[in-house]
Amino acid sequence: MKRFFNIVFYHFILVSSIISIQSCETEIEPELAALEPLITVDAWLNSMSGEQVIHLAKTTAYFDSSEQPKISGASVSVSDNAGNTFVFDEAEPGKYTWARADSSSFITLNTSYNLEIVYEGDLYTAVSEARRSPVIDSIMVERREEELGQPEGYYAQFFAKDFEGEGDTYWIRTYKNDEFLSKPSEINIAYDAAFSAGGNFDGFTFINPIREGVNPFDEDENEEDLSPYVPGDRIRVEIWSTTEEAFYFLSDVANLTNREGGIQALFESPIYNTTTNVLVNNEESDKVVGFFNTSMVESMEKVIEEITE
Repeated sequence: MKRFFNIVFYHFILVSSIISIQSCETEIEPELAALEPLITVDAWLNSMSGEQVIHLAKTTAYFDSSEQPKISGASVSVSDNAGNTFVFDEAEPGKYTWARADSSSFITLNTSYNLEIVYEGDLYTAVSEARRSPVIDSIMVERREEELGQPEGYYAQFFAKDFEGEGDTYWIRTYKNDEFLSKPSEINIAYDAAFSAGGNFDGFTFINPIREGVNPFDEDENEEDLSPYVPGDRIRVEIWSTTEEAFYFLSDVANLTNREGGIQALFESPIYNTTTNVLVNNEESDKVVGFFNTSMVESMEKVIEEITE
């Protein structure tokens, strides 16, 4: 019992100290040591028709809000385990593209792909396998009254069923009127039919929070919540298969970019670099960040219609 009261007293002193610190705010400008820029690899290839794109850039200093420097002059290619090689040409600084004349993709199910980038004497490589993605059965839209802090309006959810067999991972990407929902809070990923491994949701329909993760929550100029959709809006839902490594990469991105300030931030895990599957000269290295993934994609689109009842 004495140990219990010691723990309670310790936490009371800790919280009191934090409140005291917050009440005496002084603006400071910390001087951070200059670090060598890291290479960033953004290589998410997919089975959809059209152009395949790989972005290469360099990181900037923590307090530097300018655009990342683009990497030009790299040699970029992807090869598969059947011996085919696909060369990506530099369309503009930092943007390397590949496209067939018939607009079809080279990404096919259960095929393994190797990324190879040569830049300034270093070889950057990564491996990914295109895994299965479930068909979307339907997109349902309903009109709801204001409740639980959510505004009145039109809400959507998709229905799809995870494959039987544990370990399938997905990135559910949503577009509203062709605009990708790209906020950190809108990263919608699934391990089997739920949020993480070990949840015993293998082979089920995706759970409700994932199904409803296709709804954007925006505010007007008065900071009033808006309806996710209105009649006439078009929603497109895509399920991208991912490797398990890519799932945890996206999880890291969501955790790092959804951090909050204030007292809560003091109890969060420290900031760290996201995981990466890119090797430098065939070795793990802290010179590179980003990810290479190849996805099979299933999608469905729907125009929101007015509901009068």
